[in-house]
Amino acid sequence: MIAYSAFTDKNLAVILYEYPFNERIRTYLRLEQLFRRLSQLAVREQPLDHHYAITTIFEVMDVAARAELKTDVLKDLEKQKHILNGYRGNPAIAEGVLDEVTGQLDACFSNLNAVAGKAGQSLTENDWLMSIRSRVGIPGGTCEFDLPAYYAWQHRPASTRQHDLQRWIATLLPLAEAVRLLLQLLRDSGAPQMVTAPDGVYQQNLPQGRTFQLLRLRIDPAPGLIPEISGNRLIVSVRLMNHGSDDRLHAAGVDASFELTLCS
Repeated sequence: MIAYSAFTDKNLAVILYEYPFNERIRTYLRLEQLFRRLSQLAVREQPLDHHYAITTIFEVMDVAARAELKTDVLKDLEKQKHILNGYRGNPAIAEGVLDEVTGQLDACFSNLNAVAGKAGQSLTENDWLMSIRSRVGIPGGTCEFDLPAYYAWQHRPASTRQHDLQRWIATLLPLAEAVRLLLQLLRDSGAPQMVTAPDGVYQQNLPQGRTFQLLRLRIDPAPGLIPEISGNRLIVSVRLMNHGSDDRLHAAGVDASFELTLCS
């Protein structure tokens, strides 16, 4: 069973926004969102929840279909282990904690490396699942007259459906755990700072010689401000917006503060 408590922001008094600076982290965040959704849907009992759990499995397979994704994850796991080993002998670093994290990295690397092909590739050999996958993109394409076997499965006991879901999800777990650990380490690398956006606009030049991969922004939801974030290797910009009665975003134009974290 998937459990991703680390994927949720524990500070419920604020809304957390994250902005990736490169395509690799963008993919990791998309996978994280899908695994979070899957972990919530799979433990429920209603057939509709399990329908969307299956469609989420297909979305994970689509995101993971990029040929170099598995290689990128394995390289990042090795890179993180190399960085952490560089702290050995530092009196400010607890060796026990270091050993624990490097052990997690080793386990993630071994488990993912042992998976043949891309994440979920073994599921493509399941004709029953693939028959559903071929229909989910069609509006109403999974009706009982199109997929009677799938309709019958939805009428099985919840425990049977849950068992099947966990069996299919198990093929994705090595990727899920590796992404979770990499994002956790990336997020832990940043130091939060409180900043102010005069007239709802904030800009910050990034220090040269350092590559940032993720921006995290925490803001109080009470004023109803929505951050539009953009950035590159030289500068980050945040523009605060309001959701108007016309269902469009408008510049807020007010002074506001929020917490900003740059992670490398």
